[in-house]
Amino acid sequence: MTIRVFVVDDQDLVRTGTIMVIQAQGDMTVVGEARDGLEALAGLGKVVADVVLMDVRMPLLDGVEATRRLLAGAGGGGGPKVIVLTTFDLDEYAFAALRAGASGFLLKDAPAEEIVAAVRTVHEGDAVIAPSTTRRLLDHVAPTLPLPADPPIPLTDREREVLQHIAQGETNAEIAGRLFLSEGTVKTHVGRILAKLQLRDRVQAVIWAYEHGQIPRM
Repeated sequence: MTIRVFVVDDQDLVRTGTIMVIQAQGDMTVVGEARDGLEALAGLGKVVADVVLMDVRMPLLDGVEATRRLLAGAGGGGGPKVIVLTTFDLDEYAFAALRAGASGFLLKDAPAEEIVAAVRTVHEGDAVIAPSTTRRLLDHVAPTLPLPADPPIPLTDREREVLQHIAQGETNAEIAGRLFLSEGTVKTHVGRILAKLQLRDRVQAVIWAYEHGQIPRM
């Protein structure tokens, strides 16, 4: 299957370079490009894309609002997956884009192989944020999030335990090792957590865990 990619960046050189990297892959093709969020939404209304590489800081309409509108318009998780691109490792814009439904973020100076690996990972339904970056980003921003009072948590004790490990940025294999479970069992728990909480992916699960007080604040 060919992965259809749409590239959004207000810097012509960055956008052109990203397109060249994607087009060089045998399993990917670029179906469109845009210089800002408004142009991206217009373009994505005319083509079918599987993954959008979205610059987070742009004129006219930034990547956060563009992501929010794109995924809200898709409804039911049927739209493309979004990877936001940021210049700064600890970027509140990137965090806001994750809350809006993006499936992860990359630094704009990431190596080409990291970009294409991220596209494939997100296309397969997973998320792309390194565990260390996840923890540092959320520790930086999470204290500013409002903590709901006595939120209803529709999870079993085991699912809540798995969620806490997900929020630490651990892989299924690492969670399996810590909880003495098989990877298949962990994968099943992750699927149930996402379904019960109506979340798109592990990134959204991490944010949900922080916002609902399931992870200790720093």
